[in-house]
Amino acid sequence: MSDGDEKYWYNLSTGEVEFGMQSAAVDRVGPFDTAEAAAQAPETLRQRSRAWAEEDAADDAWGASSLESGE
Repeated sequence: MSDGDEKYWYNLSTGEVEFGMQSAAVDRVGPFDTAEAAAQAPETLRQRSRAWAEEDAADDAWGASSLESGE
């Protein structure tokens, strides 16, 4: 049995928490140590996505002011 079989997963298709790798990988998010953490997966994904978007925007803007001023 792999580690994933002893963890909790969030099923993106059904919105349900599952114990072990019950669903297809494309439908699962995880693994999580607790059912409660798995249930919070949608919010966790939103927060991480927002943080990554902000990091990308900051990376895209890095040096933009010096380029605009011709330095």
